[in-house]
Amino acid sequence: METPQLIKVDQVSDGWIKKYVLTYRLPNGREFAYEAVSRKKYDAYLEELRNMASDAPHMQAPDAVCIVPRTRSNELVLVREFRYPLNSWCIAFPAGLVEPGESLESAVERELSEETGYALARDEQGCAHVNPLSQPGFSSAGMSEETVQVVYVHVEDELACEPHTEPTECIEVFKIAVPDVPHFLETNTTPIGTRAQLILEAFSRNVQRYGA
Repeated sequence: METPQLIKVDQVSDGWIKKYVLTYRLPNGREFAYEAVSRKKYDAYLEELRNMASDAPHMQAPDAVCIVPRTRSNELVLVREFRYPLNSWCIAFPAGLVEPGESLESAVERELSEETGYALARDEQGCAHVNPLSQPGFSSAGMSEETVQVVYVHVEDELACEPHTEPTECIEVFKIAVPDVPHFLETNTTPIGTRAQLILEAFSRNVQRYGA
């Protein structure tokens, strides 16, 4: 199928989240305006859109990380966070934005400490095993170009420090033993983020199939 062609990009609002109107020419020749949002400023956003349309797009550093922490005792560390756009608490894995120039491991370690107080488990050589998925995924491709890198890590059983969140962040940390994940999914009534839901479902099916 022929690819729609981007004709122009107009920024229509500013702020932490910026709104853009993207005008495309469809394969039938009709022009079509599509609303999108981004944290990026105009020039960076336009560059990203052009990069994505190239024959060999360069995979940029992810905008954010989603951390799946598993303790040495086989427990998953999650958060229950009040999400203002939902006006509700929401269950998720620890996550946050990657700072400019920050390595993936540094972002994981910082966000993990800030939101949960847990530290990466290290082997006898002092190495942490940070296992990202093969590529970042898009948070909400129908609305934004934001990418999130899901990373699986092992953490120590006990807190390394107290969480140090932003004053406006309302976050509670809790753990689920991996064998208890199926029961948790069956009985949970708190809204849950899609990534957490999919990851927990994968653990649940593994437990049901292999018992671990």
